[in-house]
Amino acid sequence: MMPLPRRALALGALASLGLSRAAPAQAPAFANPAFAAAPPLPDSATLLLPGPENGAAALWARGLAAGLVRGLPHAVALRTTILGGPDGVTAANRFATLEAGDGRTLLVLPGLAAHARLVGESRAQYDPESWLPLCVGWQGAVLAGRGVFVPPRAAQPLRLALAGPDSPEAAALLALDLLGFPAVPVFGLSGAAAAAAIGRGEADALVMADPTPQTRSRQYGLTPWLELDTPARRDHPELLAASSAAARPAALAAAQAGFAALRLRAALMLPGLTPADSVAAWRRAALRWQEEEEKSQPAEGSASPALVGAEARAIMAALCPAPDAVLAYREWLLRRLAWRPS
Repeated sequence: MMPLPRRALALGALASLGLSRAAPAQAPAFANPAFAAAPPLPDSATLLLPGPENGAAALWARGLAAGLVRGLPHAVALRTTILGGPDGVTAANRFATLEAGDGRTLLVLPGLAAHARLVGESRAQYDPESWLPLCVGWQGAVLAGRGVFVPPRAAQPLRLALAGPDSPEAAALLALDLLGFPAVPVFGLSGAAAAAAIGRGEADALVMADPTPQTRSRQYGLTPWLELDTPARRDHPELLAASSAAARPAALAAAQAGFAALRLRAALMLPGLTPADSVAAWRRAALRWQEEEEKSQPAEGSASPALVGAEARAIMAALCPAPDAVLAYREWLLRRLAWRPS
């Protein structure tokens, strides 16, 4: 190969230098508005709510929406769409039909909707386990009765007031079975009617689910006996935990799934395939909501915490137990209470 003449080399160097000086500086792609990163959230979003319009879930969602808007990175108009009744099944079914999430639609899920799925209601065509919980409205739950708790005997079983075999309160009867305490259900009773039945001597105990269940129980002249606790969550450690029984793991998880459905006031959910940046924006807003809720609650309201992050995910894990626990609960309902889903 013949070497190039010196003049050719010099012209080549000058040409290269000239090209490098002549080339305009290229702005980075992200500086061009056409390539600017899209905001993580749309300008509007919809909350799917169970009815009625002034029901417990709708009232909870109203306060939640106001707090979320303040914590979002830009203005988002949150609209509400009310579907179905207070059990939340209709709204959850609609939410389950959505395609991959884009941060535009969220669901307010009450505990009754999760319980319908747990017991196998045919109307419940959704899987809450696949959804992403942002924040949870939580409340306490205790088993309460008159006087000091004395373990019942087989000759005189505890008469437990219950709304029905398909209510989340029925999980308290399963817990008594696991603890080895003889008990029989007295159906058709809840709230004030159950307390009145205890006063008349027609029942011995009831399940009290409330933001401050101990206070509410004492207002009825009753004494809190057991806390209906969920895994890794004790709100009343001064009480005996219903989960203290050395029970079969599947049966205990079944009982605690019922407790979680009973204690879940409502949970705000995103579809499982929502993009990570949208999830992060909503979670930051949920964290701010939690902080505002904690500041606004009196000390007595600590039994009704606002839960986000890992605590919210733990609640949903308790609501959606493993298949063996789901089967154990359904078999217990059939064997013990002769109930099966419609």
